[in-house]
Amino acid sequence: MPQSVRPASPRPLALFALALAAALVLPGHAADRADTPAPNHPLIGVWRLSLDAGRCAETYRFRQDGSSLVTSAGEVSESAYAIGAKPSARGFYKLEDRIVRDNGKPDCSGEVMRVGARTTNYLQFHPGGDMFLMCASETLDVCIGPFERIRGEKI
Repeated sequence: MPQSVRPASPRPLALFALALAAALVLPGHAADRADTPAPNHPLIGVWRLSLDAGRCAETYRFRQDGSSLVTSAGEVSESAYAIGAKPSARGFYKLEDRIVRDNGKPDCSGEVMRVGARTTNYLQFHPGGDMFLMCASETLDVCIGPFERIRGEKI
């Protein structure tokens, strides 16, 4: 998997919130629906993203019920998410996310997440299934990662 280019803010799910906020506040947003990924979806599980040369890490628990739990430095946040059942023709899964709870503490980048913030990102999984990149669009131009699967931890 190619090495990624890190955007200025290391918090991937908040990475594009400001740029996409207006487009994502519409009613009926996918992350609000009851749709849930299949139990064998490649995203389901625990993932870790190491930041700042390994001095800080974020852990993402993507559950099959469409919820996720993220820990990053002192922050603990929960989200509702929706993800495509299959990748696009370009090989990316569209991930839509909405933060539903946050403890108000700073994440690895020093930011505090805002409840209600929505983002859309595009994931490309390594063929082995144990890594993915999170990108701003369906290209590898602006991505963060790799996210690495952590086995043996409770989702």
